[in-house]
Amino acid sequence: MRPVMPFPALSTETFGLFLVCAARVAALMSSIPVFSSAQTPMQLKAGLSLTLSLLVFPIISPMITSLPQTPIGLGLLVGQEALLGFILGFMGRLIFTAVEFGGTIIGYQMGFAAANVFDPQNQRQISLMSQFQSVFAILLFLALDAHHLFLRAIVHSYRLLPPGQLNLSGGAIPFLVDLTGNMFVLAVRFSAPILALLLLSGLVLGIMARVFPQLNVFMLSFPVNIGLALLVIGLTFQMVSTLLMREFNLLGERFMHIFQLLGGT
Repeated sequence: MRPVMPFPALSTETFGLFLVCAARVAALMSSIPVFSSAQTPMQLKAGLSLTLSLLVFPIISPMITSLPQTPIGLGLLVGQEALLGFILGFMGRLIFTAVEFGGTIIGYQMGFAAANVFDPQNQRQISLMSQFQSVFAILLFLALDAHHLFLRAIVHSYRLLPPGQLNLSGGAIPFLVDLTGNMFVLAVRFSAPILALLLLSGLVLGIMARVFPQLNVFMLSFPVNIGLALLVIGLTFQMVSTLLMREFNLLGERFMHIFQLLGGT
């Protein structure tokens, strides 16, 4: 009868290596667009993080030559890995923030300033048009398989930026600031056609108010602005889709660039 071999105990060093690997993956999964939503069950997020960590761990374990011997040093290393995961998720969230901000601008100009709805993803009240634009961006994000870019990025990140080599003293912070500023530019691009038409509508209504003093322009402006804005939104769906597709496609290049900046190269 063949003797039963005891199951080898998990060493402290192996557990530390896995903790370092899981920190980057878990931080990304908790900040990635769509999957970081409050509607996603916590068990699903934990299961995805654990599964991805187990898949990536055999690849990255040889890259870590040594672990800090003190709990404080290990905690700092885990914090660095989590910070990198949050940075990747933040870069993706900027696109959706720009979409929501552009929808807010459109909603206020249309007359939907008080028409707020509850956003189940972020657990807060947002503009009606922001919710509409956000749902459209999410559907396009999933249809283009843009979430696969984050999974590829987390794997390539260990090759380009091994654990313990995070460097924030280079151009990473200015690059993230530029991306944040680009968010406002992108929001204006989303809302520019509607804003231009509503500005023209306000000009025409103002002229009509001067020509016909008896005309109640204030009450007339609500249905006119809403109708024109909805018409332009329907006509510019293709343009908005093109802008979003370009931003999603640029995420891969931005990830590679931030890895180089964080690595000090």
